[in-house]
Amino acid sequence: MIIIFAGALGRFPVGGHAWTEMQYLLTLRSLGHDVFFLEECGTGSWVYDYEAEKITTDLNYPTSYVRKCLDPIDFGSRWIYRAGDNSVGMNIDEFMDICARADLLIIRGSPIILWRREYDWPRRRIFVDSDPGFTQFALINGDRDLRGTIDRCEHLFTTGQRIGTDDCPIPTLGRRWIKTVLPVALAYWPPADNTIASHFTSVMQWRSYRDIVYNGVTYGNKEKEFPKFIELPKVTEQRFCIALTGGNPEDLKKYDWEVRPGWLTSISPDSYRKFIQESRAEFGVAKHGYIESRSGWFSDRSACYLASGRPVLVQDTGQRDWLPVGEGVVTFRDFQEALKGIDRINADYEHHRRSARSIA
Repeated sequence: MIIIFAGALGRFPVGGHAWTEMQYLLTLRSLGHDVFFLEECGTGSWVYDYEAEKITTDLNYPTSYVRKCLDPIDFGSRWIYRAGDNSVGMNIDEFMDICARADLLIIRGSPIILWRREYDWPRRRIFVDSDPGFTQFALINGDRDLRGTIDRCEHLFTTGQRIGTDDCPIPTLGRRWIKTVLPVALAYWPPADNTIASHFTSVMQWRSYRDIVYNGVTYGNKEKEFPKFIELPKVTEQRFCIALTGGNPEDLKKYDWEVRPGWLTSISPDSYRKFIQESRAEFGVAKHGYIESRSGWFSDRSACYLASGRPVLVQDTGQRDWLPVGEGVVTFRDFQEALKGIDRINADYEHHRRSARSIA
């Protein structure tokens, strides 16, 4: 099939986000499809320049990042970045021809704010929800851009594996949400040597966006969950390192967390992969909204750890309903379970390493 994958590389120029998009391109191509990348910015491009610490509307900054991501994986001539009447990458006439011949338009995560007539030309459109709960709550609270995109898609997919169960409050809004997982391209995430692996690590954004309220319940971000586990380095010999965006690093350092700048650790796909593969395991705290909704969410970042032969110790969102838990993937609900999980992984580390890759 001819597939157009619509995502965001230039607008979120960090390695972790880049890998989420790149792994779709890589895995779809590995299945034999003819794949192209679309980044639709709407009427203009507004991107945060981490080095300059300011917003830029210049297309050169985001499109340079797109090139750095896509050239090494042989997608250098298969992308277009669109902002109003301007575009960079593929020739616009060539892209219009691809739209006319495409079998499928995949839209992941964010809505297409400016829906152009050519996006109706592919035979089918699907939306992939990678932020379960927050997506559906935003829809029911009146997000027009998201509603406009959803209404144009014949099929909806979600990483919320427990949506529709009795104890999951996430509304379906009268649509069928097909369960899926975000892909990991195993060839690009080989098992890593463990001779220098010493730290349990995390790549974390302290607060992604505003809390959202649905049916009188507030669903928040990681800053509501992480403090419950902040004292872990004080009570175990295991060392921890966090690549942090937002929040106050000094607050964590007081509890013996080693803290790196999140944007610098994830400045490129290569630096992000290097950080993960030099880790001993992942320590992952979920957004409060994922915990409160029991969505069954599992991070594509965790999948990268698993592929690298790195066990993951992650907060319980209901994953055990669909994912093998206990070997390679260890979940926790409270402080004491987190402590036990650390000991469990370290007691038979090689076994957990092999199990991690097997699950990936």
